[in-house]
Amino acid sequence: MYGSRGRGVRAPITVGSRRKQSSILHPPSSILRAVRWKKITIVGVGLLGGSLGLAIKRRKLASQVAGFVRRTASLKECERAGAVDFATTDLLAAVWDADLVILCTPLAQMKPLVNQMLPSLKRGAIVTDVGSVKASVVKDLESLVAKAGAHFVGSHPMAGAEKTGVSAAREDLFECAVCVVTPTRRTNKTAARKVEQFWKAVGCRLLKLTPETHDALVSRSSHLPHVVAATLAASVLDPKAPEALAALCANGFRDTTRIASGSPEMWRDIVLANRAELRVALDEFVRELQGVQALLRKKRKNAGQIQKFFETAKSRRDKWRAGCVSPSPE
Repeated sequence: MYGSRGRGVRAPITVGSRRKQSSILHPPSSILRAVRWKKITIVGVGLLGGSLGLAIKRRKLASQVAGFVRRTASLKECERAGAVDFATTDLLAAVWDADLVILCTPLAQMKPLVNQMLPSLKRGAIVTDVGSVKASVVKDLESLVAKAGAHFVGSHPMAGAEKTGVSAAREDLFECAVCVVTPTRRTNKTAARKVEQFWKAVGCRLLKLTPETHDALVSRSSHLPHVVAATLAASVLDPKAPEALAALCANGFRDTTRIASGSPEMWRDIVLANRAELRVALDEFVRELQGVQALLRKKRKNAGQIQKFFETAKSRRDKWRAGCVSPSPE
């Protein structure tokens, strides 16, 4: 179904195991020593940025963790959460002398913020991100960061929650999560290796993909499910629907629509940035729904076909849950 896109995968895939995951929860001391930084700056200290800060501090990966926030009110929130050593609304001060800068903002804010930070970005620094779309981000930021003599490495940790803000941050958010790193031909190899070591140190499993392959795959695994959950929530909970309908929305509806409570701003940017791949994924999904509609329209008895539909779905999900695909250890 994905055609030649599969050629963008750069790491073998194997079925994960508990034994492999135990080393992820407690990264070897050699990895922790290799990724100690003098200063790490987190641009955008929300759920992801705050969780990263907590993980970095817990593992003592940096001598200093700085945070940039847009609102003055967020300064006290960061202080209460303990996610950074100091937070500021001054971007240049936050980035000054940082060895590693991690962009944890909505996608549309990344390029303008990098433009602003260039005067303060030191030569040889590494910039990475947590964005859910990679092709456009890498294209925009790779050359931009290079203007300061720094290096950009795209990354996307597959972690998150429907809650937002630093108050929802968790130091274990990245443990056992897959982190996709998307180096290109222009990527500095040393910088890429350091970024990979960083994500391992906070508990992630690594997977290398081209930016384009990443976007094609996450349009189905992440972006499509969110659009479906949002559509389901908007449709079923329509104010014009009978009041009793909401009362009948129990565990199944709650679990299926949980991610619809995510940040609308963040998901607006994701959908716009990956609209081409998401449109293809939606077309495929609509065809699957139309297949179910066709089964229901048939007048003759077709209980076997309907049961087969549910059996196939159950089997595939059970297989996925029993042995989630994970990158091979290096």
